[in-house]
Amino acid sequence: MKLSKTLPVLAFAFALSAPIALLASADKDTALPAGPTAAQAKTAELVYGLLSDSRFAYRPRTLDDTLSRDIFDRYLEALDPGKLFFTAQDIAAFAPYQAKLDDAIKSGRMDAPYAMFTVYKQRVAERVGEARKQLKTDKFDFTGTDRYEYDREKAPWATDAQLDALWRQSVRNDWLRLKLAGKEPAEIRKTLDKRYANLIGSVDDLNGEDVFQTFLTSYANSIDPHTDYFNPRTAANFNLTMSLSLEGIGAVLQKQDEVVVIREIIPGGPAARSGKLKPGDRIVAVGQGTSGEMKDVIGWRIDDVVEQIRGAKNTPVRLDVVPAESLADAKPTRMVLVRDKVRLEEQAAKAQTISIPGTDGAPARKIGVIKLPAFYQDFEGRRKNANDYASATRDVARLLAQLKVQKVDGVVLDLRNNGGGSLTEAVELTGLFVDKGPVVQVVESGGRVSVEDDTRSGVAWDGPLAVLINRGSASASEIFAGAIQDYGRGLVIGETTFGKGTVQNLIDLDRWPQNDGDKYGQVKLTIAQFFRVSGGSTQHKGVVPDIRFPVTVDASEFGESTYDNALPWSRISPVEHVQYGNFAPILPRLDAMHAARVAKDKEFQWWSEDVAQFREEAAKKFVSLNEVERRTERDKFEAKRKQRQAERKSLGLALDPFAETDRDDGLQANERNIAEDAAREKLEEKRPDPLLRESAAILADALTLLTGDQKLSQQVLPASRTMGHWSE
Repeated sequence: MKLSKTLPVLAFAFALSAPIALLASADKDTALPAGPTAAQAKTAELVYGLLSDSRFAYRPRTLDDTLSRDIFDRYLEALDPGKLFFTAQDIAAFAPYQAKLDDAIKSGRMDAPYAMFTVYKQRVAERVGEARKQLKTDKFDFTGTDRYEYDREKAPWATDAQLDALWRQSVRNDWLRLKLAGKEPAEIRKTLDKRYANLIGSVDDLNGEDVFQTFLTSYANSIDPHTDYFNPRTAANFNLTMSLSLEGIGAVLQKQDEVVVIREIIPGGPAARSGKLKPGDRIVAVGQGTSGEMKDVIGWRIDDVVEQIRGAKNTPVRLDVVPAESLADAKPTRMVLVRDKVRLEEQAAKAQTISIPGTDGAPARKIGVIKLPAFYQDFEGRRKNANDYASATRDVARLLAQLKVQKVDGVVLDLRNNGGGSLTEAVELTGLFVDKGPVVQVVESGGRVSVEDDTRSGVAWDGPLAVLINRGSASASEIFAGAIQDYGRGLVIGETTFGKGTVQNLIDLDRWPQNDGDKYGQVKLTIAQFFRVSGGSTQHKGVVPDIRFPVTVDASEFGESTYDNALPWSRISPVEHVQYGNFAPILPRLDAMHAARVAKDKEFQWWSEDVAQFREEAAKKFVSLNEVERRTERDKFEAKRKQRQAERKSLGLALDPFAETDRDDGLQANERNIAEDAAREKLEEKRPDPLLRESAAILADALTLLTGDQKLSQQVLPASRTMGHWSE
């Protein structure tokens, strides 16, 4: 088929493309059809046209038997990533499908992937059914040397007998965790039986749309790790996430057992303004408008309930709600809320200040910090030229203006765990700190190189700058951090980043066929590779910081280097750009000052110890099933927690508000009291952050060195006349 080459200009720089695993995402009908719908068959044709065409895909692959085998492996991984359900015999029975999945996509017939899913569903029911029997019949003994080996990523597919043994160990581990948390046998049995029943229920809820999306995503991921297929509902949710806004009541919902429960009320939304709803309240029925049918939504999938509650601004929605403090079968309260546009402020940029005391004659410094969780943008709002569209750059510019009023001495931009987002935002955000010039080079599939420039004169902040990164900083974060480093505009501090150097475009499949609605979904397609202005790629290698903190996660466990079909690292010619500074002459002194300070910093030492312990535990890939050993480990952790809190108190440090709740209760998220769990999550956000404080201290050190030594300042900052606030 032929597709128009013209595509909407909507480039993204994302971190991982999380596989669209089998999560409920369509209607309540869970029966699997014999084959795809007409819309799905057309979708398969459109996706095939995109992914096999070099005009669109950066690295297209021919859809043949070789690629079919790759799709086969990825589909199996999407269905059963832990290799807990399929047996080696099942995989052998699936062998004839290995070279047929390409034909399934081309023809639109999904017999093979549907057949594989049917076996998966059967195996889940069988395995979980046996686990529930085990709860009733087994007498659990935790005195031996048994252990539960939970990491099966590289394990071979197991025989039926081997899976029986693995599941017995898994159930024993679940039981032991609850026992160590103080639960009695009857309560443990009830909790686990419900947990396993819910697992079967969640798989039973999956339907043909889920299977189709998972299979097409397996095809997309076979092209490269960051190409994905989104069905219409997933695409809509993705766009809401990027825009940081939605039209609804302003509540975060969570499924608990068969009921949808309010987890959080979003400030400023209709739910918050009404004062009628709170965390823990249960929504049991939903109606549209001010009168008419109320749909009982007990037992519905959460996304179906969300679809009923969301709607156009200024339209009413009725809810039947059972308050959190009432019994589950209590009479619900009916309320009417008027939907509105809700801004997701929790995911937007935020600012704070950190005071760094003066030492050895150096003055005290006030350092501003801006935490940016993502490079978000409301693309629709920008296209409409709206005044209030969400934009990471606009928000950061506003926060910088506020920090200027507070007379901060320097700014740290915190990009830890920022997985990326809009390429445009990455370029424009760089322009807040760099006065005109190239930010990133983009190489398309045909080899054409273009340069994305900051074209606006002036900057929002010309003073001392540091960028804080970690392994979770990816894509757009790497573009920004790399540009700041290449320009010598600021210090880059932390860990080496994720290493994703590709650009994706979100392509609406409904733009080609003539139809009257959203039928086919969207493809997030890799269309280009980006390179730093210095010519190097961040692909695989990431951005290496100037001042390094201990590594929290190994590159073999997380990052672009873990993908078997990721693009290799490469280099192109650099482009001319201003060199504001060169921090190399002061890095050894900054490292020495950093090392001396953290040697006396209890919280930084504790963090380093915890990282080392985490890495040691993760490397084992198993847990002991000996109760004495596990109790000893738990008691050691508890003693450490108490000791640290006591030391904090004696040293005059702020207590860790999360520490009192930081215990393994053996429960999953949907088994806890939702209101209490949400409050616990908020406490975690308030934990002391020694890395952020140390980053501010390093920036203060640099400022002290450069203001105290004019000769050094001229050496490090040759263009200091244009970015003059580094030196006073």
